[in-house]
Amino acid sequence: MAGWLGGAYLWVKAFHIIFVIFWMAGLFLLPRYLVHHQEALGTAEAAAWERREALLRRMILAPSILIVWILGLCLAANLGLFEGGAGLGWLHAKLLIVLLLSGFHGWAVGYSKKLAKGQGSIAPRRLRMLGELPALAVVLVVILAVVKPF
Repeated sequence: MAGWLGGAYLWVKAFHIIFVIFWMAGLFLLPRYLVHHQEALGTAEAAAWERREALLRRMILAPSILIVWILGLCLAANLGLFEGGAGLGWLHAKLLIVLLLSGFHGWAVGYSKKLAKGQGSIAPRRLRMLGELPALAVVLVVILAVVKPF
């Protein structure tokens, strides 16, 4: 796949995948941190969870999502997404899922900051279930990117 990236295409793709892995690792971890943080509200342990979440956001989640989006848009442009390239229905669906996953990321970061203020409002069971959404999204994205069903 040459496109405008030329010989850099495979390098861009490789780093996109690497940073997707980092981002997903953070998104798998943060909801579990939120459960523990919420259960620790009102105790001395809550401050430790707040620090862990802040570190995870700053060191893994924020840089990863930024790099994933930049490299992913470069790859999409290389495929002709912005020129109306044909046969890219799979990419449109993938981008929609990644957009929703980015929204989940924003929600989780926001909830983390809410917990830091001592305001947890989601039942622990529901919070645990929400933590499974990134796994479902990853399954769908990988199928779309590899199989390209439409």
